[in-house]
Amino acid sequence: MNYTNLFKVALKAIANNKFRSFLSMLGIIIGVAAVIIMMAIGQGSKQSVRENISQMGTNLLMIRPGADMRGGVRQDPSAMQTLKQEDYDAILNEKKYITYISPEVTAAGQVIYGANNTSTSVYGENVEYLKIKQWTIESGECFTEEDIRKSAKVCVVGKTIVDELFPNGGEPVGKTIRFKSIPFRIVGVLKSKGYNSWGMDQDNVIIAPYTTVMKRILAQTYFSSINCSALAEEFTDKAIEELTSILRMRHKLKDSDEDDFTIRSQQEMMETMSSTMDSITVILVVAAAFSLIVAGIGIMNIMLVSVTERTKEIGLRMSVGARGVDISAQFLIESIAISVTGGILGIVVGWLGTLVCSSFGLPVSIPMWSIFLSFAVCTVIGILFGFFPARKAAAMDPIEALRYE
Repeated sequence: MNYTNLFKVALKAIANNKFRSFLSMLGIIIGVAAVIIMMAIGQGSKQSVRENISQMGTNLLMIRPGADMRGGVRQDPSAMQTLKQEDYDAILNEKKYITYISPEVTAAGQVIYGANNTSTSVYGENVEYLKIKQWTIESGECFTEEDIRKSAKVCVVGKTIVDELFPNGGEPVGKTIRFKSIPFRIVGVLKSKGYNSWGMDQDNVIIAPYTTVMKRILAQTYFSSINCSALAEEFTDKAIEELTSILRMRHKLKDSDEDDFTIRSQQEMMETMSSTMDSITVILVVAAAFSLIVAGIGIMNIMLVSVTERTKEIGLRMSVGARGVDISAQFLIESIAISVTGGILGIVVGWLGTLVCSSFGLPVSIPMWSIFLSFAVCTVIGILFGFFPARKAAAMDPIEALRYE
């Protein structure tokens, strides 16, 4: 069996039917390109989410109220009042694995300056919140501990607030804005962070002393959450154990009682989001992979038609000494050549598709293993879906084949 001659004959047969061969490849091209683009978007989104979460610090810990059963009805955690000033003070005094800590209360509403207004959220925090969430002051300064003790009506604002309330480019520091009829004097402007992976504008924010928000806006004595930073990422688990111990003791919980609070780490959030993105990517890739199966069926159909059209040629080759295995190899090589060529073109189209996606702002990242996998899948498709037509060609009776019209 001369594989060089078989390869030449197979390529010549493909060249003689260029358009039909291209249509056979088209399904492979689309399938491979779709798989690569889906993988690139999935991996790119996953990396983007991880980077955004990392920007907030991989050692970030969030303490929130836990759900509770009252009268047989499970209460919404946001309505619980289990986090108090005493809890914050206890953590502040007893912490060993915590560097920064800030209580948090939030209120949503409309902020007004002159004839301009916009909807936003006010976050009640202390001065360590900016270090926890890695915010930096671009102009002005942050409020002080003295402002917190006095419940001063001062705040720092994000870039979006400045753009909406001061569209003419006026200096915001020192100006007084109103939130729910409460005046706040701007003492600082935050450096822009832009949008995160979930499409949320991180700059549409006002940060004020938590005592001010609790007393003057919300009229409440409990926190919606407490944010902390562990000493380092490797101390996250010990920090969680420490916080759990302090809060259970503060809330006088028995060993058999469930926690009336929840502690979430940034690592846990990152792992959850990565797992979610992986699941979504798998679903998208599986959906795109179905087109490869359809393409394989198309190749088999075209090869069967080719076998029928070339029956006389097959008979002639057999009559001059070609064996069934030679005929089978010829058609199998044609099938693999069509499939692999389509795969190569699909990779090129997929790469161009990721460039288009990137130009529209979508995060993309092509994993190299997806390209190698595409080659392997295309080869397997060529063999699997070319086997039956090749076997049919090899099984022909040369005398009957020569008589075929």
